[in-house]
Amino acid sequence: MKTSHLAIISSLVALCVATNYALVGVPNVKVMDFIVFVGGFCFGITSGALVGILSWTVYGVLNPYGFVPQIWLATMFSESIYGVVGGLLGKNFASTDFHDQRVRLIIFFAATGFILTMVYDVITNIVYAWTLNIPVITTMAVGAPFTVLHEISNTQIFGIGSAMMVTAIRKIFQGERFGISSK
Repeated sequence: MKTSHLAIISSLVALCVATNYALVGVPNVKVMDFIVFVGGFCFGITSGALVGILSWTVYGVLNPYGFVPQIWLATMFSESIYGVVGGLLGKNFASTDFHDQRVRLIIFFAATGFILTMVYDVITNIVYAWTLNIPVITTMAVGAPFTVLHEISNTQIFGIGSAMMVTAIRKIFQGERFGISSK
C-alpha cells in the first residue's frame, strides 16, 4: 500500500472520529457513514472498508456511551458495509459526469444512504438485543425513533453531499482512483 493511500485512509478515519465526537450530543445524526461511503466510492472497496473498520476501532473503544465488545464488533462490521458498497458503486460510476445528472444522482445517493443505514441499524439492533438478552422486537420498537432519525438524516446527508464531495475529491486527485481513472 502506498504512503499516499495510507495518508488518505488515516485522514478519513480521523475525520470520522472527530465528527462523531463533535456530534456526540446529537443522537444518531452523524457524518461518519457518509465519509466511509465516499471514501469507498473514491478510493475503492478496501479503502472504504478500512475507513469504516478503523473509525469504529477508535471511536468504539473510546465511545462516550460505553464499550460492549459484541456491539463494537457489530458496528465495525456494519460500518465497513458503507465503504464496500461505496467502492462497488465507485467502480460503476467511474466515468459518470456528475454535473449532467445531478437530480438523478441526488435521488440515487439518498436512496442508497437510506438502504445502507437500514441494513446497519438492523444488524446493530439485532446484536444489541442478543448481547443484552432483550427480545429483538422490543429493541426495534424502543429504538424506532433513533433508527428513523438515523435513516432520515443519512438519507439527507448522502443525497445532498455525495455528488458534491465526489466531484471535489475527483478535482483534487485529477480523476485518479488509485489505479481506476474516472475519465
